[in-house]
Amino acid sequence: MNQNTCGCSCGSGCGVKPTDTKSKKNLTITWQRLISEGNTCPRCGSTEDELNKAVLLLKEKLSPLGIGVTLEKNELSLEEFKKDPQKSNQILLNGQLLEDVIGAKTGQSQCCDVCGDEQCRTVDTKGQSFETVPAELVVEAGLRVISEK
Repeated sequence: MNQNTCGCSCGSGCGVKPTDTKSKKNLTITWQRLISEGNTCPRCGSTEDELNKAVLLLKEKLSPLGIGVTLEKNELSLEEFKKDPQKSNQILLNGQLLEDVIGAKTGQSQCCDVCGDEQCRTVDTKGQSFETVPAELVVEAGLRVISEK
């Protein structure tokens, strides 16, 4: 996985230098999504945009505290996706499932042609079902995970 100047693999080129994870605390956000023939679904594509926003916001908030933020993006093959569609668009923060951290539930709904007939992951919280995971939920979860340390 290539690391950009921002210390994550987001491709944003945000200009923030990588953090030294040996001397600082770190928040690692791990996200995985289906990639089939070079394509992903619209909800995963939109979640990627939201994750990039969340990483920048978390870096802004956590850098003064000496806490680094890393985003790892993993691809699921079509075969892996078909075995467990709920693994796509899954977000972990220091190994903890986003839904567990913020008290949400994992839901599902029909998606698109890339996903076929499979029901794809949603995040259900605060009376809403999110197909695209908003940056605000990722930031909330990240801050909770760090405050637990």
